[in-house]
Amino acid sequence: MSEVFSFDLLTEHEKHLHFMKRIENGEKIEADDWMPDEYRFTLIKLISMHGISEIMGALPEKEWVPKAPSLKRKLGIMAKVQDEMGHGQLLLRVTEDLMKPLGKTREDIFQDLFNGDLKFHNVFHMEAPSWADAGIIGWLVDGAAIITQTNMLHASYGPYARALKRICAEEVFHAQHGESIIMTLVEGTAAQKEMLQQSIDRWWESLLMFFGPGDASTTGTSKQDITIKYNIRSKTNEQLRQDFFTKYIPRLLSLGLKLPDKTMYFDNEKRQWIYQQPDWGKFKQIIKNNGPKSKQRLRLRQITYETNKWVHEALS
Repeated sequence: MSEVFSFDLLTEHEKHLHFMKRIENGEKIEADDWMPDEYRFTLIKLISMHGISEIMGALPEKEWVPKAPSLKRKLGIMAKVQDEMGHGQLLLRVTEDLMKPLGKTREDIFQDLFNGDLKFHNVFHMEAPSWADAGIIGWLVDGAAIITQTNMLHASYGPYARALKRICAEEVFHAQHGESIIMTLVEGTAAQKEMLQQSIDRWWESLLMFFGPGDASTTGTSKQDITIKYNIRSKTNEQLRQDFFTKYIPRLLSLGLKLPDKTMYFDNEKRQWIYQQPDWGKFKQIIKNNGPKSKQRLRLRQITYETNKWVHEALS
């Protein structure tokens, strides 16, 4: 009791120093612990975007549930959609606990999505016109997500780190599901392999944008990465992108597929992949809900939310 009382007597500066010491010591921060506003708001923005992206990310694949080429594929993609929705609900529950001191609820999260204040991931604004796209989403998009999320498995915020352990375990199965589709297409007809190559070409820029703009060394910006400062993650956007290249480019080439960026190569001296930067201006437009399928997917999500609102109200 005296420890709690003595902590309450600390100044805001002293509390912040104590908090940063806990971070440096590798301690886990829990929902009812004292935390700086910057830390709380950073987590709310990150986890709510992650949760909403899991839900919105199910929509491109949902389009392929009735069109999957076999019953086995239909069952597989239905199970994946169900998992993604579950991940979203789990993450929004984590976000709710952070928002309680601010007097906000899950309802506010969805309203922020619908009015454009809450963004969802750039890849889920894109079209998925072929069955190969379902494979690319599972194999490469979910593969990129695994690289991002495993980087936060030891995040300083305990509830998020624990949620990520479950999510990452299931995402591995999703990546295997996507890889299975890819392998079938690669080993199929010339038309199927061409369909796959067209899908890779279509998704390449989105995959480059997946991790966000580069760090100070690539963009010239000096903006501090708050997530690294608070030990929420340990790598920069560019480091994560390079990890993605290292893991997946050899796999793509081994399957006889071509890189959309013909100038891309590995610099042995710098120990990194050299590639053409995507159009970051386009990226900014996409996350402002001006992507190819932004409006349609937001509208579908809003209709679903409003149609099922009576369930939320009954449960509350």
